[in-house]
Amino acid sequence: MKKEYIIYRLSELAKECTKIDNELFPKFDVKRGLRNEDGTGVLVGLTKVGNVVGYERLPEGGLKAIPGKLFYRGYDVEDLAHALLKEKRFGFEEVCYLLLSAKLPDKEELAAFKELLNENMALEQKTKMNILDLEGQNIMNILARSVLEMYTFDINPDDTSRDNLMRQAIELISKFPTIIAYAYNIYRHSTQGRSLHIRHPKENVSLAENFLFMLQKEYTELDARTLDLLLVLQAEHGGGNNSTFTVRVTSSSGTDTYSSIAAGIGSLKGPLHGGANIQVADMFHHLKENIVDWNSVEEIDAYFMRMLNKEVYDNSGLIYGIGHAVYTISDPRAVLLKELARDLAKEKGREEEFKFLELLEERAIDSFAKFKGTKKRVSSNVDFYSGFVYEMIGLPQEIYTPLFAMSRIVGWMAHRIEELTFDGKRIIRPAYKNVLDEEAYIPLKKR
Repeated sequence: MKKEYIIYRLSELAKECTKIDNELFPKFDVKRGLRNEDGTGVLVGLTKVGNVVGYERLPEGGLKAIPGKLFYRGYDVEDLAHALLKEKRFGFEEVCYLLLSAKLPDKEELAAFKELLNENMALEQKTKMNILDLEGQNIMNILARSVLEMYTFDINPDDTSRDNLMRQAIELISKFPTIIAYAYNIYRHSTQGRSLHIRHPKENVSLAENFLFMLQKEYTELDARTLDLLLVLQAEHGGGNNSTFTVRVTSSSGTDTYSSIAAGIGSLKGPLHGGANIQVADMFHHLKENIVDWNSVEEIDAYFMRMLNKEVYDNSGLIYGIGHAVYTISDPRAVLLKELARDLAKEKGREEEFKFLELLEERAIDSFAKFKGTKKRVSSNVDFYSGFVYEMIGLPQEIYTPLFAMSRIVGWMAHRIEELTFDGKRIIRPAYKNVLDEEAYIPLKKR
């Protein structure tokens, strides 16, 4: 029997055995996707790391949508971001310190922490050489393999004590920018025949500046500040988002840090999670080419209706960058990013595109509401503007999702430390209801 037929046969059999009647889910009160009937997440744990707020519960029952809020260790991210913008300084390192310790650092503590991160950015020579050999089409996979390889060079990789976990957190936060920058330059060299540049990280500059230097050497101050804010906004998003929950689930088993973080990277890569920013960028390019009059509400609305009816673009019926599992009225990250995107568009001479994207945001929300015929509000999410911002900075699409990981590694490690050092820790083990009848065994000769 040919191997191709065996694969085909197994696939056809799997097609039948994976069918489950949708009516069985409510019958057994199954929370599909760990979501309640009202769309809220099933409560599976407690955390002090971050809080994502999109609604409030009413005394008489039910939910009331409110403008979205995001808190890091109790601090409103909008307050943190506006303070950084007002003082014109880089803030990702400060947010890292806050998420890891629940304390805002003073000047001396922050300076020492920045120095520690900077000292750890350089890669082991063996890791550097191995990245040169890790050619591939996806930087996220190269990042995951590089993280797994770090286990080999860690002097105490399996120790899950708090001190050791914090050391590993510093190592990962520091090295992610270097790994991603090197991996992309190698990818560009192998696929596009471009010159290979491996630049060593500089001293006394921010992580955002160092990344841009290692990646492309040239950048403006606004480029670096914009990237820094993006890192701040995507550093943490509660324990329930898919990749962070993946890190917490794997951490609860007691596995090593590198295995757990590699699993988180695999989750973030998915198009329904971190990979969404690429889809928004592709959609924007498509709309720029297919909408004749960028100021026409009627033309834009008509095209969005065709998209929702699966008639154009990728026939998915989706408008990427619109809607979120928790936020309904607004995503605070999108609101903040939009402010900076406007300034960046002025510097780059792309104000017309920004105005078009702003109108698309407005019309997409309205079109979605009309199409669904529901009173439920939707808003743009952080992905709606992030792709455009990355593009204006001059960053290639191949690193959009890795940049998300470069930021979220902080939240992942904060949650991992919390999961493993909490006194009442238990392995996360939800249940699945079996809905298949038992069968009597048939001997091989009688089949």
